[in-house]
Amino acid sequence: MRCYNCGAELGKGDNCQNCGTNVKVYKKILMASNAYYNDALEKAGVRDLSGAIESLKISLRFYKLNIDARNLLGLVYYEMGEVVTALTEWVISKNYQPKDNLASRYLDEVQKNQARLDSVNQTIKKYNQALLYCKQNSRDLAIIQLKKVLSLNPKLVSGHQLLALLYIQEGRYDLAKKSLRNAGKIDANNTLTLRYLKEANAALREQNPSKKQKNDELISYQSGNETIIQPKYLKDNSAVGTIINMVIGIAIGIAITCFLVVPGVRRTVMNNTKAEVLDANNTISSKNQTITSLQSQVDDLTSQITDAKNSEEESANKLESYDKLLTAYETYTTGDIEKAGDALSSVNVDDLSADAKSIYDTINAQVNAEYMAALYKEGYDAYSGKKYDDAVSALSKVVEMDETYENGNALYYLAQAYRKNEDMENAKIYYQKVVELYPNTERAANSQNYLDQSEIDTAH
Repeated sequence: MRCYNCGAELGKGDNCQNCGTNVKVYKKILMASNAYYNDALEKAGVRDLSGAIESLKISLRFYKLNIDARNLLGLVYYEMGEVVTALTEWVISKNYQPKDNLASRYLDEVQKNQARLDSVNQTIKKYNQALLYCKQNSRDLAIIQLKKVLSLNPKLVSGHQLLALLYIQEGRYDLAKKSLRNAGKIDANNTLTLRYLKEANAALREQNPSKKQKNDELISYQSGNETIIQPKYLKDNSAVGTIINMVIGIAIGIAITCFLVVPGVRRTVMNNTKAEVLDANNTISSKNQTITSLQSQVDDLTSQITDAKNSEEESANKLESYDKLLTAYETYTTGDIEKAGDALSSVNVDDLSADAKSIYDTINAQVNAEYMAALYKEGYDAYSGKKYDDAVSALSKVVEMDETYENGNALYYLAQAYRKNEDMENAKIYYQKVVELYPNTERAANSQNYLDQSEIDTAH
């Protein structure tokens, strides 16, 4: 633990032994940040990745320079298939601590793996296409596209969740459950995954209610070599008794049927019919509520994913600007001014943080003068050597940055190079600028002569 003021190692006291700064609150902040980092380590160890992300975000709110926490956050995002977000965290980490930082190794491993980068690019494109299909209510096409996404990036938790949600809408709850289990293998305690899994299990229980089967009670006995099976309460009567019993039974049966059974059956049928209609209405109402709820969840998830992808694209652009800035710095330190200038011209300053802009301004101020001087010399030497294509290429860059460079000589020699290269149309543009910017000079007079001669040649 080092002092934030002087960088010296801190002791046990409340003040820095080197500069005397009171570091009591600072120590507490660092301890809180490290506590949440340790909590995230434990959660990541049991694959509670979403919980680990929350703990790491809190850790970084306490102390944004906690490099271990930021690197772990990138690893967790990478494990969940969010490669662009992971790269963003590692680039930020590397910017805070350029040396002795594991983030450098992580970035190198990803950036050197061209196949992995191509796979990430294809995943983003196909995922965005699946979202478009969802908006167009083309669920079949969205499911096919998501399967391709997950074949390229099997760890993309949000992809498994969206696929499960589409399966739920299609009523294919067993496939939804399978997708959610795949998501759970990656992130065991994801709240969204658990909520969808609960919906799928409830729907499966409704589709397969338990049924009790009743079996008639039968008895069997041996009669000689035959086995006789009959109802449990069947009595063996004599022939006369059987006839009498049959007559009495028929009479009783008719009476019971007329006075008891028929009305009872009618009431039972009517009650059952009413109950079935009521259950059907309740089921339809419940299904409609479930569909409305799931549609709302789809819309919410679609909005979240769209925002996340927009954020990923912005992060990718920022990452490219930071890489160009690093390239400019490295080439400048090695003395390759031209490459440094080319790299700086590709940097989008709006994507840089305040610290990075300060670095950009410092390098840009030092590079511009040397870069333009080198380009002008390259262009002039090419013109003198009658290499007019090379002269045009170099001098065009100089004029684009500063038309007045070398008191207009860059403009004049660019026009000359175009004319020597038999491109009078472009030469006239720059001759005209020389005439306008530097009147009453020998270069302006020569330029006007070339312009007049061109008009005469065109008239003939």
